[in-house]
Amino acid sequence: MSDGSPETDQLRRVRLWDPGLRLFHWALAICVCTAWYLGKFGPGIMTLHFYFGYAVIGLLVFRVVWGLFGPWPARFRDFVYAPGTFLRYSSGISKRKPSHWAGHNPVGALSVFALLGVLAFQAFTGLFSDPDDFINKGPLADSVSGSWVGWASGWHNTLPPIILALVLLHIAAILFYKVWKGENLVPSMIHGKKIVRGPVPEDRVIEVIAANGDSPAGARKSA
Repeated sequence: MSDGSPETDQLRRVRLWDPGLRLFHWALAICVCTAWYLGKFGPGIMTLHFYFGYAVIGLLVFRVVWGLFGPWPARFRDFVYAPGTFLRYSSGISKRKPSHWAGHNPVGALSVFALLGVLAFQAFTGLFSDPDDFINKGPLADSVSGSWVGWASGWHNTLPPIILALVLLHIAAILFYKVWKGENLVPSMIHGKKIVRGPVPEDRVIEVIAANGDSPAGARKSA
């Protein structure tokens, strides 16, 4: 977060999102959407749904490892914010100007943790679910009690609308930032580069855009 000093208030184009995080982001989006579609509209035998569910588990394991040992700003410690930081950011979120936040902003960080947590719980319950058709039971359903299977199956059927709501909220936030704040967040998750304000590792800096906190004419749309 900017401390208002000339050094940290510069606008700089940086290499923000590493290839591993970008690949994870798009792979998770594809796998989650495909698993949801197959679970709701797919064939009666849900083998493909299982495979995409396993892929989601693998991706989530990768994200945990990357969140603990990966590079800045993918590490969890890089976007765990104090309540005061969250409140300060939230109070200015309606302003019609880009935030140029270096990494996940405090509001976006909540979205990340919520999505990861709900997806992990959904994948976990899927391992123990049994729809009582003797075909599509989870791989671990036979290793636990019937009450546990019932609990897992109930949650596995309940969570998809919640996941869908979180995904739609995520998309709505992206549109809000683009339309209202003039900050297009999608390209940076494709090529990894973003215009940011605040302290960043020097080896990530590509160029200085502005020497003070004011957005130059071209920075508003190119972030």
